[in-house]
Amino acid sequence: PLTLGIETMGGVMTKLIDANSTIPCKKSEVFSTAADNQTEVTIHVLQGERPMAAQNKSIGQFNLTGIAPARRGVPQIEVTFDIDANGILNVSAKDKATGKEQSIRIEASSGLSEDEINRMKAEAEQNAAADKAEREKIDKLNQADSMIFTTENFLKDNGDKVPADQKSGIESALQQLKDAHKSADVAAIDTAINNLNTVMQAASQQM
Repeated sequence: PLTLGIETMGGVMTKLIDANSTIPCKKSEVFSTAADNQTEVTIHVLQGERPMAAQNKSIGQFNLTGIAPARRGVPQIEVTFDIDANGILNVSAKDKATGKEQSIRIEASSGLSEDEINRMKAEAEQNAAADKAEREKIDKLNQADSMIFTTENFLKDNGDKVPADQKSGIESALQQLKDAHKSADVAAIDTAINNLNTVMQAASQQM
């Protein structure tokens, strides 16, 4: 009766199975790591209609270990939600590179009374505007974080190939984005991302 998903970067709930989906049903999505050389991920299973993980009901959690160390974003972790005809939910996570897999079985995946379900749906409706703003802010912070990571790697790998004036332009735009990210100012992040995109494009055309 409620949406099912997992917690992803920034404390966001990423939805996999929509509320009131016909069962049995199955849905898979590929995720990755949030840090370099991360060898395990926590799969935190959630139920609810709010965009942030903390606002929803936690119904299970497990770790997938033994992921081959790599740069963040490289490992491919396939997460599958599979609900059978009895409403029993199986959640599995598989590292595509190593084939390692871990899963959890959640009986009566709802575990909520009709009143609780209605209350959670009502709360989601009442907070829709504030939730949307919060989610957009987190998405923007994640986008900034990802761009900082990509730019730092670009400078690490290609710093000596970029003309000095362009390199200093990238470094100063990168610092601007880091400052905006730290202050969590969405407008400043937008401006900084655009500035960094401009100098990065100019640099890659020169290479």
